[in-house]
Amino acid sequence: MNSASAGAGLFDVTGRVACVTGASSGLGRQAATVLAQAGARVVGVARRAEELAQWRRAAGGETAAVTADLALSGRDPATAEAISAPFGAPDILVHAAGINTREPAGAVTPEGWDITLSLNLSVPFFLSQNLAPAMRARGWGRIVNFASLQTTRAFPGGVAYGASKGAIGQMTRALAEAWSGHGINVNAIGPGFFPTELTEAVFSDPDRAARNAAQTCIGRNGRMKDLDGPLLFLCSDASAYVTGQVLMVDGGFTAK
Repeated sequence: MNSASAGAGLFDVTGRVACVTGASSGLGRQAATVLAQAGARVVGVARRAEELAQWRRAAGGETAAVTADLALSGRDPATAEAISAPFGAPDILVHAAGINTREPAGAVTPEGWDITLSLNLSVPFFLSQNLAPAMRARGWGRIVNFASLQTTRAFPGGVAYGASKGAIGQMTRALAEAWSGHGINVNAIGPGFFPTELTEAVFSDPDRAARNAAQTCIGRNGRMKDLDGPLLFLCSDASAYVTGQVLMVDGGFTAK
């Protein structure tokens, strides 16, 4: 085997079973697509059936869809069973589903707080808890949480969202401590500003988008394909000795 093929093999996910939440749009859809195109059998989970169907048609590869409102059902073991039904229990679990209510501190409602913490934090934990035993039995698993710039930075209107994403950083470390000795590596990706539904308010304002781009070291905001390499790294054997980490994919925003 030459060095090029050996390097490619490190990132190989052919035949792995992956589950991606939030697969109907944004970074979740990008993650689900790149894993399918890299050879994984991918189960996409989201609450919008038609958008999931559109993703499957565009992604190609071996895919399946589970339509579920994870804020309501993500903690239920039955959801994990539905995810495991098409191809077996996942080897790879990517938590990309999320919500940002953007409520100022003085206007945060109990309802906004609860749904934000439920979908952004509780669902990744309990879904991981329900799917981890199969990974442990195989001695191999990859869990990738979605952190944020707000894991370490405070943004206007980000009290509930920032609390959930700060907690994601700590949960990533705690689950790595609990499970990595059994072959389950747990890491997080922290995206900068990418053009998604969650950041529509940012990118609809050209001046604001330009200011954000100027705060990065690279000098631009994220493009969807910028997620592909970091995601495949964290989902493959390339990250065999990497766990409990938050990998910021932000163009250097948090370095300045």
